[in-house]
Amino acid sequence: MAAASPSNPKANYHIRSISLPSKPHPLFQQCEDYLLRIIESSDATSSSSSAISNKLSGLLDLHNCVNDLFQLPLTQEAFVRERNEKWVDELLDSSLRLLDVCTAAKDALIHTKECAREIQSTMRRRRGGQTGFTNEVKKYFASRKVVKKAICKALLTLKSCEKKSMPSFSSSNKDTVAVALVSVLREVEAVSLTVFESLLSFISGSKAQSKMRGWSFVSKLMLNKRVACDEEKSEINEFADIDAALSCLVGQETSKSDNISCSDNVQSDLQQLESCSQDLEEGLECLFRRLIKNRVSLLNTLSN
Repeated sequence: MAAASPSNPKANYHIRSISLPSKPHPLFQQCEDYLLRIIESSDATSSSSSAISNKLSGLLDLHNCVNDLFQLPLTQEAFVRERNEKWVDELLDSSLRLLDVCTAAKDALIHTKECAREIQSTMRRRRGGQTGFTNEVKKYFASRKVVKKAICKALLTLKSCEKKSMPSFSSSNKDTVAVALVSVLREVEAVSLTVFESLLSFISGSKAQSKMRGWSFVSKLMLNKRVACDEEKSEINEFADIDAALSCLVGQETSKSDNISCSDNVQSDLQQLESCSQDLEEGLECLFRRLIKNRVSLLNTLSN
């Protein structure tokens, strides 16, 4: 598979062409349809928060379908027959990996949003003057540094997941339903990890930050903000925008009028970041609950 790249999540997890074996129930086809929709959205160039929110929504639909699949008597019977097979253990490990990376993304969003709110509060109340604002910005960047470090660790974990993902079917009795299950669940994991990696890279602002070299670029970015807003919306990254805007406001010697203009831009960016974070967080929370329910459902089936 291709080498990993934060700006190109698809390079990490090459999504296989969906060609499942004989489908013992229509729900297998439904899962396949959801997989294809997510793959098609991943082929699009847009990396905006709305595009990622749509992918999370599609992922939730997919895992809801997986849950429906787990409830089928024929599926549960296959799990019971195959409970001692290696692929069942690997499926349980896979469910934990998805929960771990989902948790990492949720934590990154929450930490960033909380610090952004503190800056908003300071700017509204003018507490502590410029010194108070600068201190809050320093706290924000310290938190972002922690967040980005955690994201880097999560991305490295995702790379290792490529080697740990469910292998080709190796059941000793070649159960037809089990063959179909393994095939679809392999694709579900691969697609899920790809979407999570895209989300983590977006939160880190890595794509935008890779283009920033020094304060002069940040200043130019702020001066040309109106022009940038006219560009294609698919390139907007609210996390990278606020990082750049705060750096400009705190790190530059500006006139009073320029400072007011930058301050207005920062407040606007903070509001957009909060809205974006809230949408992503809600999508992740729904997905996290579904992943837990799917794992519990699987464990209950295997324990019967």
